[in-house]
Amino acid sequence: MTERGAARPGEPAAAGWPGAGPGDVDLGRVWTGIAAEVWRRRPGPLERLAGRLLRSPGLARALMITPSLLLGWVIATAIVLAAGAVATLGTGTPYVALLAPAVAGAGIAYAYGPGIDPAWELSQSLAVSDRMVLLVRALAVFALNAALGLAASAASGAAAAVTFGWLVPMTAVCALALAVATVTRSANVGVAAGVAGWVITVLAGLAGAGRVTAVVTDSALIFPYLAFAACCGAIVLYATRIPRGTS
Repeated sequence: MTERGAARPGEPAAAGWPGAGPGDVDLGRVWTGIAAEVWRRRPGPLERLAGRLLRSPGLARALMITPSLLLGWVIATAIVLAAGAVATLGTGTPYVALLAPAVAGAGIAYAYGPGIDPAWELSQSLAVSDRMVLLVRALAVFALNAALGLAASAASGAAAAVTFGWLVPMTAVCALALAVATVTRSANVGVAAGVAGWVITVLAGLAGAGRVTAVVTDSALIFPYLAFAACCGAIVLYATRIPRGTS
């Protein structure tokens, strides 16, 4: 190994460097340079507002570069929910209520972690904990998806029980996706777990009650949803704890 950490030709890539590649290219330093550019850009009005509200410019920057809060992701989410609203108007099936939990779960899974966050490596040096960054991002992603989902559901003309009924199961799906993504350190695994869990739940409701809306309108499911979300939240808190002897 060289002093810079790059492997010599024919030597295995160094462990710990994201995207380590050929021996004559130090991709770890390249990645750090790209991430540094993200942190060096001038804050916009929205970021400055977030900095004042959060009382932390670093935390505001970490929030503004959340992958699932970038404009492209938000537009894609809005398009999916709008398509669900149109399909609901045409068929009467509450597609928004069925799509919203899965879409929100995917956004939550991509809220924070290695491999999907352009500044994750540098965020380790922030004066705030990983847990705080994760909490702020998760709440922001959840709130945005809830607002978009409620707007789409209201536009589809769904009944009030359906319009608001999916918020509780969405909490459970988001908690599951976040817990799995945090433990496995893989957003893709978190998305797969959240979507698979929701699909199984919907199919079970269809088989048991004979209607797909049972999973969002049955009040008897509220406590199990919340209890499950609380358990997943505890897993996230444990996974993001600061080990003893470190600071």
